Amino acid sequence: MAPPEAGSTGPIKISDVALAAGVSAATVSKALNGRSDVSAATRERVLAIAARLQFRPNAMAGSLRTGRSFSVGLLTTDSFGRFSIPVMLGAEDALGSGEVAIIFCDTRDDPEREARQLEALLHRQVDGIIVNGRRTEARPPLIGTRGLPVVYAFSPSQDPADCSVIADEPNGARLAVEHLLTGGRKRIAHVTGPRRHRSAAIRATTTTARLRRAGLRVDGGVRFGAWTEEWGRQAVADLLRDSPDLDAVFCGSDQIARGVMDGLREAGRSVPDDVAVVGFDNWEVMATATRPPLTTVDMNIDVIGRIAAQLLLGAIDRSPTSGTTVVPARLVVRQSS
Repeated sequence: MAPPEAGSTGPIKISDVALAAGVSAATVSKALNGRSDVSAATRERVLAIAARLQFRPNAMAGSLRTGRSFSVGLLTTDSFGRFSIPVMLGAEDALGSGEVAIIFCDTRDDPEREARQLEALLHRQVDGIIVNGRRTEARPPLIGTRGLPVVYAFSPSQDPADCSVIADEPNGARLAVEHLLTGGRKRIAHVTGPRRHRSAAIRATTTTARLRRAGLRVDGGVRFGAWTEEWGRQAVADLLRDSPDLDAVFCGSDQIARGVMDGLREAGRSVPDDVAVVGFDNWEVMATATRPPLTTVDMNIDVIGRIAAQLLLGAIDRSPTSGTTVVPARLVVRQSS
């Protein structure tokens, strides 16, 4: 009897793969699960035949066998998706391209809603949870997880014993300032978000310290405001009045940077010939649409998501990690500087 081929009527079963490979169904199962008691040659033959037949393991059967649901929850306060979507994409890469499903839950910054969604995830018997937010301030740990593995991504837990993965914001700010200094800029301004935000404070403090090391000061002083283009336009108008010779602006976000560039253009200043501009976030839809395209700091949020998922898988496999993992930032150089 000839083995079934991909596209034949009905789903391909593990017995079909076994028949085609000339081994037992138990051997196929061991090969597919990476067991060490199967020879490399047999494993390669089984995997090749399973791929040719487009065999898909039965998720429910796997769940019953292992006690796992092969799903994880993503609890986020970032309803806009600016930080949750890159985390989710990075996590999906680590979770096996669909082998483990992600259940996305938007808490909308509502503790009661978060508690309800946590209960729903527990009811679904997810294997673990990734917690994400739109700000870098530490957040309270989840309560009532019943021992379920939890990893905090981008927004760390207030408990240092929890597993958190965060961006290296000071490193990102240093990269931005050093890039401007290397380019010969000496009168560097800094326009950023609200003073009360941890990210704005870190970026401002790092900028001031790095310029001081170079024997310089922040031109016109640090300008705190809103994370908006409108604030960028207003801030640069004030800066040009107070410091007409400025030759660079490091902005605390890409939105602010876009407003700064609009304001410079309205004032007759050329970017980057007269004034170089660097942003922060590498929000590509915005950074690539500016004229000229914006040099900016990328916090590697997708990498944060991928590492968070890897650590979660480790915890699910009873190899938990505690403490904080810091992911380096990188500078994406474009024509604005």
